[in-house]
Amino acid sequence: MPAVCAPRAALVALAALAAGCGEETPSAAPDAGVAGYVWALPPGFPEPSVPADNPMTEARVELGRHLFYDARLSGNGTQACASCHEQARAFTDGRAVAEGSTGAMHPRNSQTLANVVYNATLTWANPGLVALERQIVIPMFGDAPVELGIAGHEEAVLDRFRADPLYVDLFAAAFPEDVAGDVDPVRFERVVDGLACFLRTMISGDSPFDRHAAGDGEALSLAARRGMALFFSERLECHHCHGGFNFTQSTVHAGQVFPEQPFHNTGLYDVDGEGAYPADNTGLFEITGRPEDMGRFRAPTLRNVAVTGPYMHDGSVETLEEVVAIYAAGGRLVEDGPLAGDGRGNRYKSGFVGGFALTDGEKADLVAFLESLTDESFLTDPRFADPFAE
Repeated sequence: MPAVCAPRAALVALAALAAGCGEETPSAAPDAGVAGYVWALPPGFPEPSVPADNPMTEARVELGRHLFYDARLSGNGTQACASCHEQARAFTDGRAVAEGSTGAMHPRNSQTLANVVYNATLTWANPGLVALERQIVIPMFGDAPVELGIAGHEEAVLDRFRADPLYVDLFAAAFPEDVAGDVDPVRFERVVDGLACFLRTMISGDSPFDRHAAGDGEALSLAARRGMALFFSERLECHHCHGGFNFTQSTVHAGQVFPEQPFHNTGLYDVDGEGAYPADNTGLFEITGRPEDMGRFRAPTLRNVAVTGPYMHDGSVETLEEVVAIYAAGGRLVEDGPLAGDGRGNRYKSGFVGGFALTDGEKADLVAFLESLTDESFLTDPRFADPFAE
């Protein structure tokens, strides 16, 4: 990469991270907030963590919003971050697995960006990837698979933004210290900083469930209330992996000394009768090589889950009803094909996925509760919308 766009140590570590072998040592939560920046937090939500070397400012957020929606950020100019993260789908894409700018298919499902600022780890199964500034470089420069495909086109991509007066102004406003120091702010380090600041603002917490929790007695239907009781019961044990304010145990926020970073095997596969998952999706095992980590993935937030299907790390489950059925069965039986096997008996399966019996009415109630986690205002909030469509 040319010197003009040489990134910080986070970007230098790209090759190792993209290969899945990079590891970032977790530390205490970074400094929270920045003087002059005001968070719009839902009631009860903790202050997000912000790294000291990329403070939140409105100008950085606005730059990041433009970059997020701009296809010129891809090597061939055909795909933006928003291509795989659509606001109406809570910043997922509705596909089983993501497709990159060159047509390469990712082995995993595009995760929601809702409340990504609170994620203790930032991909499906890499415990060392804990900073947005590090994660963002992977879709930008990675080649296994190619996503935005910037590698090999670095200067061409930057020149697109340098030639646009709008971006000259946006970068200058976001990073006046660069301009004052006679340093070109249009460089990938600053692209990453702007995107990270924008992503940190994507906070969702105004669902019917949230309004119910705040005291609105009419916010939840009777079915959703019954489903909520099931969800938080020891009979189903859903809350053990999807608990807390963000409906995931993998959470970090300002002031939290020890972030939680759990990963779970949910019994989706057992392709060899010995606990194996498909070779391109072995989960945490890909990083650690430990047999007990086979098939372990991070439990994603369930906020807005009704609009983020298909589900699971590989998008192999189409509907919430199917998800409930799999957990009720204690895993999934794949009867035929190359992935055939009985995940219900996977030796590495989490103890929380033991199965349970539900009536048809209870299944409907549980789905009603999951649907009550949809934050319609988040899906249409103009703060997160495409600035080029305004």
